[in-house]
Amino acid sequence: MAVTLAVPRETHPGERRVACVPEVVARLSKAGHSVRVESGAGEGSYLTDDAFAQAGAKLVADNVGLYSGAQIVLRVNAPTPEDVARMDPGAIVVGFLGPGRNLPTVRAMRERKITGYALELVPRISRAQSMDALSSQATVGGYVAALLGASECPKFLPMLTTAAGTIRPARVLILGAGVAGLMAIATARRLGAIVEAYDVRRAAGEQVRSLGAKFLELAINAEGAGGYARELTSEEKVQEGSMVSKAVAEADVVITTANVPGRRAPRLVSQQTVALMRPGSVVVDLAAESGGNCELTRPGETVVDHGVKVLGPLNLPSRVPLNASQMYARNLQSFLELLLTKDGQLVSDRSDEILVASCLVQDGEVRHAPTREALGASG
Repeated sequence: MAVTLAVPRETHPGERRVACVPEVVARLSKAGHSVRVESGAGEGSYLTDDAFAQAGAKLVADNVGLYSGAQIVLRVNAPTPEDVARMDPGAIVVGFLGPGRNLPTVRAMRERKITGYALELVPRISRAQSMDALSSQATVGGYVAALLGASECPKFLPMLTTAAGTIRPARVLILGAGVAGLMAIATARRLGAIVEAYDVRRAAGEQVRSLGAKFLELAINAEGAGGYARELTSEEKVQEGSMVSKAVAEADVVITTANVPGRRAPRLVSQQTVALMRPGSVVVDLAAESGGNCELTRPGETVVDHGVKVLGPLNLPSRVPLNASQMYARNLQSFLELLLTKDGQLVSDRSDEILVASCLVQDGEVRHAPTREALGASG
């Protein structure tokens, strides 16, 4: 017998994405699975209930009936403790569970013996690329960040030759050349800006240059585990700060994307550096949710200092909800291939390295060590 999957309507403020889309529902239904979708779940992504029904989904009016009997729950954001209470013991939840920010939910999952797989914990190995939801959503975020910078900048991004004279192109600086940074570079280049980028990982230089941007060189290699950057030493931070400050001061738009998993975002742009920027310049801080790369960043707000706008946008992928949902749903589909056997049953052996790494809670035990320690400290 195939499994029953549930797709609830997301209730996180401002969230417009949905965890599954009709094309993925159709594939799951074709494989014999029963897919329940809460009515209105796709409205924010412009996906109608009719589209889900035609793909084979069963529409459910409320999440009480949605969760009852569901073996797997597919979500974008973590469920609330109240959601968890409606799930059957032993059910599986897959999504961005944000364990460090949602300890009450983790505690509720542990007590109800709900299994949780956090997609942000999926290891960045080649075999897991198709289920790397962090990367797919960072792609969307980098695209939107470049558009935000362009819309807030008081200058044209491209060079224009007009009867009124020649307009010089704007300068865009990207700090952090991961997935989001590379997408921001590509988008800013398509808009015609002069683009520079910096990353503490030397390996990123080749990718930056391949997109037509200039890579700022510094004799530091901070390549860390899993493709992320390691924390810089005090001396390296001084060197980095000097070079970055000069580049920031000359830019019309600065987009910061630097993050260290599980830690506060590194501080790259100080208030003193912002004061060196020309009035009308813009900083778009993609790390706002984890503390911000700019000293002036306030999550969800726009701060103006010395005539410079500092944007701290939240949940940028939700601003392109249709494509973001499509990409996310495909990530989930790939992840489900690890949880389901070829004949549609839940796998009994969950020793696959991807499942082990991404498992947050299982059988009443918190498997993710940092979250387990945080729960112990919070009581």
